[in-house]
Amino acid sequence: MTHLRPAPTVAAGRIEWMQHESRMLQGNPLGDPVARRHPVYLPAGYDRDQRRYPVLVSLAAYTNAGPGQVGWRNHGESLPERLDRLIGTGRMAPVIVLFPDCYTSLGGNQYVNSPAIGRYADYLLDELLPALDRRYRTLAEPAARAVFGKSSGGFGALHLVMHRPGHFRAAASHAGDCGFDRVYPRDFPLCCDVLARHDRDLHAFVRAFWRKQRPGSADFHALMTLCLAASYSPNPGQAMHLDLPFDLETCALDESVWARWLAYDPVRCAPGCADQLAGLAGLWIDAGRRDQYFIHYGTRELHARLKQAGVEHHFEEFDGTHSGIDWRYDHSLPWLVQRLKVA
Repeated sequence: MTHLRPAPTVAAGRIEWMQHESRMLQGNPLGDPVARRHPVYLPAGYDRDQRRYPVLVSLAAYTNAGPGQVGWRNHGESLPERLDRLIGTGRMAPVIVLFPDCYTSLGGNQYVNSPAIGRYADYLLDELLPALDRRYRTLAEPAARAVFGKSSGGFGALHLVMHRPGHFRAAASHAGDCGFDRVYPRDFPLCCDVLARHDRDLHAFVRAFWRKQRPGSADFHALMTLCLAASYSPNPGQAMHLDLPFDLETCALDESVWARWLAYDPVRCAPGCADQLAGLAGLWIDAGRRDQYFIHYGTRELHARLKQAGVEHHFEEFDGTHSGIDWRYDHSLPWLVQRLKVA
């Protein structure tokens, strides 16, 4: 009988769940969980011998987290199924993949250390990676690790290799946030409108968001703006422990706060982080040329600045938008693994 939907033709790996209780997230201001379960992909054949494996760390986009990355897909491949195929067809050496759960009550994460959200960069690098190495047969050294992600996860990958070097040998950013001045400000008036419906009370909005049966697109974008502010411009003395880069009544830009956001922009960080980036064995950057958030303009500028600084990297602009770009992993993941120590 011919199957209408193609059946898998390669051996399947499996997902295990790594339980970890964090010391660094204790007392985080959002009250988010400190005990979490993180999916870990183990390749087919993991139990056959005692070999050790290189590690990939997959950083989820905003609104998602590790558990959401490994779920069943109604159309196309899940990320674990994609890994099965890439490994099973010989396009990529077997790897262990960590899908960290870094979700927050602000709808996602930028993977930075912030007193308004938590020390998530430290959490990833100083807690989760050592926990993974203790529990699984990893090649427990930076030469055998790479980090990748898309959107906020792509930004996180860039941020970690720029500002916490020495943990990864390679990195890939798919449509990662960069060129902030072309990406974020268009959401500022929308955020003002949404918060005005809650008397400009940030706590009231966030509480209402999580109790709303059908939050709309504007609600999500407003929540994302708060998440970004908590990441880039924390202020323990303000509501939600953050400063917004605009006035809530007039939407006029607050230049001093906006400057704090721009200090995180990979475009602006790249020249000062050139030595860290040059120390990588591989840096992959791409974006769709029809990205609806206009990130392709930022990646173009990042590419130019890296080239000017003499940082070797792979840059690509593909025919696509910001959405539905998991297929890009078919290109980047084998490329990353080729640059890692595999035995």
